[in-house]
Amino acid sequence: MTRLGYQIPNFNYPGVDAAGLFERVAAQAVAADRSGFDTVLVMDHFYQLPILGPPTNYMLECYTTLAALARETSHVRLGALVTGNTYRNPTLLAKIVTTLDIVSNGRAQLGIGAGWFDVEHEGLGFEFGTFSDRFEKLEEALQIILPMLRDERPTFEGAYYRTKDAINQPAPISRIPVMIGGSGEKKTLRLVAQYADESNLTAPAAEVPRKLDALAAHCERLGRDRSEITVSRHINVCIADTHDGAYHEIVKFLSGRGLDVESMDAAMRDQILDMLVWGDADEVGERLTSIMESGIDGVTCSLPANGWEPERVEQLGATATKVPGLG
Repeated sequence: MTRLGYQIPNFNYPGVDAAGLFERVAAQAVAADRSGFDTVLVMDHFYQLPILGPPTNYMLECYTTLAALARETSHVRLGALVTGNTYRNPTLLAKIVTTLDIVSNGRAQLGIGAGWFDVEHEGLGFEFGTFSDRFEKLEEALQIILPMLRDERPTFEGAYYRTKDAINQPAPISRIPVMIGGSGEKKTLRLVAQYADESNLTAPAAEVPRKLDALAAHCERLGRDRSEITVSRHINVCIADTHDGAYHEIVKFLSGRGLDVESMDAAMRDQILDMLVWGDADEVGERLTSIMESGIDGVTCSLPANGWEPERVEQLGATATKVPGLG
């Protein structure tokens, strides 16, 4: 499962139009493939997320992109961080992920979550429902998708989904690992304990020990061996040749989103900067070392400010693979 993952978080790059877009996306994946990352991930959205840009920004469909990246890469696993369960019928999703596994020669993984971006659902006509609805749908979907990925033919009758002897042929050529994204201690981590191979946390560093304790408690109650589950944490990174260079990249990125870091008071500026792992290679390496000491097994990293430059992806890979537990 994920030790060091690279997530592509956006698709708007300076001077790049739609015709040249995939070439830049592929260049990032190829850079990750050759620099020590074990997984390349794409988020499953149709509108860009507010912190990264307006909804009119470019957004490529997740699984079409991953299938194309399968032909550009050789080693990395390919998956979503994470699939919104509300966007596809679970039988269709099982078929899509299986196809990804076949076209990538056994490198697919399934990352999945309950779905949360209400603006996207409302704009495109996907049923959103309540918080409880979405988690109930996710659990039903897992009871269909997992057997189909294991070459079984599930018959299922639930409140939201139903199948009858669901066929998935050809079956995946690998055992596709399942990651559930999110940090909710009552619902999400219980689903991880019951169904998943990996938990991907989006929690602040201070909350990680509590999340790990909650996962362990769910495993104990369900009779699951906690050591069977990998825990990764998602982080945003900005790496550059110098400390000042990384700071400049952050300032430029945030200014394009209406945040003037330079004019903020020191407390607000520090709060925003603390949300990223940033600096030169030594500084980023030190932060990653500290993150790994919290008890997790790996990290997924995005480079929202400068990841469209393949050399920054390679620089992060070279830095991260020197960190104990990531190399």
